[in-house]
Amino acid sequence: MKYILKENLIEIFGKDDFVIQDILECGQVFSYQKIENGFLVFSADKMAKVEENEKGWQIKTTTPKYFENYFDLKTDYGEIKKALRKYPIMKKPLEFGSGIRILRQDLFETLISFIVSANNNIKRIQLILNRLRENLGEKRNGYFAFPTRESLLQKDVEFFKNIGAGYRAEYLYKVVRQIDDDTLSSWEKLDTPMLRQKLISLSGVGPKVADCVLLFAYHRQDVFPVDTWIEQMYGKFYGSFDKTLPNRERIRENLVKEFGDLAGYAQQYLFYSMRSREV
Repeated sequence: MKYILKENLIEIFGKDDFVIQDILECGQVFSYQKIENGFLVFSADKMAKVEENEKGWQIKTTTPKYFENYFDLKTDYGEIKKALRKYPIMKKPLEFGSGIRILRQDLFETLISFIVSANNNIKRIQLILNRLRENLGEKRNGYFAFPTRESLLQKDVEFFKNIGAGYRAEYLYKVVRQIDDDTLSSWEKLDTPMLRQKLISLSGVGPKVADCVLLFAYHRQDVFPVDTWIEQMYGKFYGSFDKTLPNRERIRENLVKEFGDLAGYAQQYLFYSMRSREV
């Protein structure tokens, strides 16, 4: 995919390997807003406007280098999709979600966002995260930054309940006290199994949330988050599975083994197409 980095702008040519709707609506991120001809995307304390044109896409932002990394623009998704086409079950998902790119998201924001996402729906997740930004985030030019850990530390459980977090309020209150500002970045040097264990040790982080943080923040591709849609996909394409382990754990292990270092990519194409009922 060809793109040019300019001052306050990234210009992307072509639409084969970048489609903003595919990227934002495939379940990996919640901090965005639909606008005419595109989306506003919020990450940490930064914002970008992504708009479609005849040639491809324009990403308008004061921090183009940040969003070059955020959208993983240096990675050749054409080659990734080529490698995944050897798996027969990937044919339709690759066609349907051809513009997906796995984002490189802020570690802290992703952790908090996916704790909020547990047993929740997109509309409510976005409402809670927007309330966090508006109540605790620094006001920028037309938007609010995602709040820092320090700002969350100032709030009690009732605050998190009042913004709609429900039973997750206790998790949010506890998790910011289990880590410091350098904890998540210091874990980057760990291998995936050890990092997964560290994440699961945190309040509100189960296996699925841990795998989401691994994939969408740490960009580990040897993971496969399993939810209801992936369970349905597995039953449809792989039949019955060994029940000596909890169902989702066995599914996760089998799919990581099946796709190897392409597992994270495969998961996003399969999840997006299953949720959209396109396979």
